[in-house]
Amino acid sequence: MNQIYNFSAGPATLPREILQLARDEMLDWHGSGMSVMEMSHRGLEFTSIIEDLEQDLRELVNIPPNYKVLFLQGGASSQFAMVPMNLLRGKTKADYIHTGQWSDKAINEANRYCFVNIAASSEDARFTYVPPQDQWHLDSDAAYVHMTSNETIGGVEFHWTPEPPSDHDIPIVADMSSNILSRPLDVTRYGLIYAGAQKNLGPAGLVLVIIREDLAGFAQPGTPTLFDYQAHIKHNSMYNTPPTYAIYITGLVIKWLKRQGGLAAIEQTNIRKSALLYDLIDSCDFYQCPVDVPDRSRMNIPFTLRNPALDALFLEQAEANGLVQLKGHRSVGGMRASLYNAMPMDGVVQLIEFMKEFANKNA
Repeated sequence: MNQIYNFSAGPATLPREILQLARDEMLDWHGSGMSVMEMSHRGLEFTSIIEDLEQDLRELVNIPPNYKVLFLQGGASSQFAMVPMNLLRGKTKADYIHTGQWSDKAINEANRYCFVNIAASSEDARFTYVPPQDQWHLDSDAAYVHMTSNETIGGVEFHWTPEPPSDHDIPIVADMSSNILSRPLDVTRYGLIYAGAQKNLGPAGLVLVIIREDLAGFAQPGTPTLFDYQAHIKHNSMYNTPPTYAIYITGLVIKWLKRQGGLAAIEQTNIRKSALLYDLIDSCDFYQCPVDVPDRSRMNIPFTLRNPALDALFLEQAEANGLVQLKGHRSVGGMRASLYNAMPMDGVVQLIEFMKEFANKNA
């Protein structure tokens, strides 16, 4: 099989050793005679898998006991509705930080359930920066503050953790779908964290929710049981059949992260990978990155070619060199290289060498 490097924004590349292990265990998991895909989610075999995953995740991130860990379905997009359904707690307003297309989707969904106060926005500069917290205009009557910690499409990332509002007690809610576990995380600074799995955690089909237990149990009247966090807490993520195979793969990824040295170690690797690519982009006028330097994402690096007429040729030749899924999102164009935890340094180096050669031939 030819070696390729997959720079897709999601579903994204997984560690090769994890895929090989899953292949080896496909027909017979640990002598059970069953594939994980065949197991009863209430059987002893799968129960051990999901319990092991939660324990490993709690150890990796240092999740306190008063936070519940849920493994749900519906992807991160389901949380755009579940958050207001559960966290309004009798209030009618919520604060949202508008930093790109994913926060925009969250805002549009929340508008169905409450009044959304856009506390800060970077729309004035086409979402190329993170609004500093001293420019946020929070509503003292808001139930929570929602932020998107990394905008996958625009390549804008929070490299700082917001301070909880001092003048009123509201939790911070974070969509961390595209940068969770890419760096150390202080869970206690947030009321709720959610993340789709298909970027840094595992395959598509799973959404991770970490919620402070005192925030659960206040679902809006009429909320379907499946959308009530308390129902999932009560049933240990087993209210309905969970995405068993996605949970299994995510468990393997968490163990892999622990073997890499944990979140502090993986952060240093991610810093090195992204710095190499940004340095190349900034070193010549053939490529440009539109994002303000302090707010550039380590996970998703958008860039354009000086001559857009070369875009198709760039993508064609990149793929011929085993560098795939580099086309930018249709809404912004250009290119995008996603450097999630599982992207090896060799992939970044090969991309950089190709970009140098392409620029020299087409300058």
